[in-house]
Amino acid sequence: MYDFTYFAPTEVAFGRNSESKLAGLISKQRAKKVLLHYGGGSAERSGLLSVVRSAVREAGAGMAELGGVKPNPRLSLVREGVELCRREGVDFILAVGGGSVIDSAKAIAYGITNEGDVWDFYEGRRTPAACAPLGVVLTIAAAGSEMSNSSVISKEEGGAFIKRGCNSNLCRPRFAVMNPELTYTLPAYQTSCGCTDILMHTMERYFTSGGTMEITDSLAEGLMRTVIANARILMSKPRDYDARAEIMWAGALSHNGLTGCGNDGGDWAVHGIEHEISGLFDVSHGAGLAAVWPAWAEYVYKDCVKRFHRFAVHVMGIRPSGTCEGIARKGIEAFTAFLRDINMPTNFAELGVAPTDEQIAFMAESCAAAAGGKKGSAKVLYAADIKNILQNAR
Repeated sequence: MYDFTYFAPTEVAFGRNSESKLAGLISKQRAKKVLLHYGGGSAERSGLLSVVRSAVREAGAGMAELGGVKPNPRLSLVREGVELCRREGVDFILAVGGGSVIDSAKAIAYGITNEGDVWDFYEGRRTPAACAPLGVVLTIAAAGSEMSNSSVISKEEGGAFIKRGCNSNLCRPRFAVMNPELTYTLPAYQTSCGCTDILMHTMERYFTSGGTMEITDSLAEGLMRTVIANARILMSKPRDYDARAEIMWAGALSHNGLTGCGNDGGDWAVHGIEHEISGLFDVSHGAGLAAVWPAWAEYVYKDCVKRFHRFAVHVMGIRPSGTCEGIARKGIEAFTAFLRDINMPTNFAELGVAPTDEQIAFMAESCAAAAGGKKGSAKVLYAADIKNILQNAR
């Protein structure tokens, strides 16, 4: 195992009607003016924004608003938010939505507390020295950004996106309001994308060739089994409260660092590759992850076969009979079948995109360059390896 520091400072209000605690949570922050940040019209139509506005007023804070966050949140809106916050004297940001809204809020929070262009932090040219405080009212269980140190933003350039992340404990939300009932009306496809993203956040940490801890492995495996089981339930029972609650809490735990304690930091190649895919094709993040994972797993598993064997037995329920490699392959096949069961794509054709050879070469080079030349822990991947994986994902 590796030494580690675990930091998870977010206060969580979880359960039915948990948004009723919002005014008290905001009051604790002593905010003078709050930016309400959200996406499209669903939060308004559902009445949630009305509840949130009332809570901000009850807390005695002023309010500014910025909606319009899209999936793969845009740098242009972040810059608009930074200007708005500086003009209005905002000192606290409240994200109402899912991972895209929260990531956009985090970027704005960096932008109003640091000089220069906020994009520098996502390109890795500078490290943020501060971050404005923020809170979350979660409406989508997926990204885990409500407790994580991560934020991913897309910069529009030349008809495509450059999608990059910034990780810093400074951006961890002060609080997260998590009511599973707020996810009842999500479309089935979006629910499945969220479940996939949750699984991948733990799988990226789990598939490592470095040391780990038995307790961390057991937590990760339990989380993965829970998400798989409840994702199946939600396919036929989208308003099952217990299943929604299990998925929502798993999403937070999957990306707050818990399932990576004691390992080498994890693999993250699938995420890196997907960022290039959604940068070019603007696909849903969870669907993009699902489309590339089988090709990645087939390419790397022999270099991490004991780990894939354990995943097959402990997570996918494969009987430990046969060769280590054979059992590992059965685990990959079982997980790929699960993705199809929840209507997730398992290759580019199913995702609905057809990258050219030139686009594949560009994505491979860009992914490797963004990672400093190589990516991965289960198997270290260079641009040529990433290109092979992308070709195999067709």
